Amino acid sequence: MSALMRRLAHAGVAVVFATPLLVLFPLLVQAQQQPQWNAQEKPIFDQIKSLRSLPDDVRAKTTKDIALEIRTLPASMGKLKLALYLASRATEGDFGHDTLQEVTTTLAEAVQQAPPEDKPTVSTAAYSELAQLVRYEHMQVSLDQPAFKGAMAKLESDDAQRQQANFTLTDLEGKAWTLKDLKGKVVLVNFWATWCPPCQKEMPDLEALYNRYKDQGFVILAISEDEETNKVAPFIAERKISYPILLDPGQKVNKLFQVDGIPKSFVYDREGKLVAQSIDMRTQRQFLEMLAQAGLQ
Repeated sequence: MSALMRRLAHAGVAVVFATPLLVLFPLLVQAQQQPQWNAQEKPIFDQIKSLRSLPDDVRAKTTKDIALEIRTLPASMGKLKLALYLASRATEGDFGHDTLQEVTTTLAEAVQQAPPEDKPTVSTAAYSELAQLVRYEHMQVSLDQPAFKGAMAKLESDDAQRQQANFTLTDLEGKAWTLKDLKGKVVLVNFWATWCPPCQKEMPDLEALYNRYKDQGFVILAISEDEETNKVAPFIAERKISYPILLDPGQKVNKLFQVDGIPKSFVYDREGKLVAQSIDMRTQRQFLEMLAQAGLQ
């Protein structure tokens, strides 16, 4: 999602979509008004909003239980909004294949059941989310709709663009980094921001992996999402991060990579081939799986 939508999500706004803001604005306003949920939906919304406060093992079970509970709701716009909100939180880490499959199945059911008058507003976001879950998280859905096929085709096109992408950005020390000049190294491009809690959560794992593999030609290029040096530098110093932190004025590289939500990571092997990517926060184990696809063991 965009920076604005991610901030709204962190504030507890349930509408976590990747659709244009002109389409989203009425829904965002509605989502902040009270009452915004019926008696069945409000407790579920509160559970999703509090997921980040739970230990990961508890969070996995709770996420799965919420997905099943949403599935019992009658078809409505509220059901679809809850299913999308849960999906946005369920990819923040590693809560197990079964848990994420239940979330995916719930979202697929909710979008299929959405009232016809609501589908023009939400179907793009829902099908896009489902396509990402299928392509990047290897989930299974039974959908034959043209909109879903279109979302899958767009991801394929986006990946082709990312494969060809090149950029030059400057880090906090004033050093310029050019992606295509790093051929021969394994490169992890990570999009993040200081205001993003999941970004903060994965940074210690990235630091550990950088220290483990940097002597084997591993480079992390962590691109801050349109933030100033005076904001980023003390944040990085406080956390003792040593891998390169790059600034992206105007979000030019963010747009080049078609990043609609952070954190997001892309791994290129030594030949410069895009071999793995994430759609959200990753754990150290998940990062290791991504790096293994680039030949790092």
